[in-house]
Amino acid sequence: MRSPGRFLLVVALIATIGILLQARGRSEVFPPRDPLKSFPTRLGKWIATDVPMDKDVLEILGPGDFLLRVYHPEADARPVVDLFVAYFPSQRAGDTIHSPKHCLPGAGWLPVESSRITLSLPGHGPFPANRYVIAKGGSRQLVLYWYWAHDRGTASEYWAKFYLVADSMSMNRSDGALVRITTQMNPGETAEAAEERVLPFANHVVPLLDTYIPR
Repeated sequence: MRSPGRFLLVVALIATIGILLQARGRSEVFPPRDPLKSFPTRLGKWIATDVPMDKDVLEILGPGDFLLRVYHPEADARPVVDLFVAYFPSQRAGDTIHSPKHCLPGAGWLPVESSRITLSLPGHGPFPANRYVIAKGGSRQLVLYWYWAHDRGTASEYWAKFYLVADSMSMNRSDGALVRITTQMNPGETAEAAEERVLPFANHVVPLLDTYIPR
């Protein structure tokens, strides 16, 4: 039986080689799209407040279009939901999507529970997403995130790289995005209860993605 580690290494190598080869080829296609700053500030009962991103963070992320917002329920200030979207128009020069499972520990958040769930949301077929419970001190947060490109969602960073190579060859495009939704967990709250709070918010987000992350 082939080891999963070897398979993942092969996928990563194929992705790297494919991107390097494509970088020498045709001019890349950049479809029209709306900037993320125009993403609606009201989603159902949720009202947004923009969060400025530190210059150091932007430099680490590299060239792209980024959105970081806190959405508050209209009738109550708590609990809030954070939305982060990172869109990269091109990943040919090595500016690829950073996985939250690597970035969050750097910010002091440690994973205490991880799983994958299937999201079945309006306007799109079912797709897998990552579900993490992270902790720092006495605080816990539920994090849902997935990779999104060309109307396709996946939880695996390795499959995202595979699709990056395939789309670069077939569509002459290497754009893609990360979508992350986070909410603070109340004391004693289960991950399932926090997920039930987040999913209605995700219902508003996914049908809008094609406007900002082209098919």
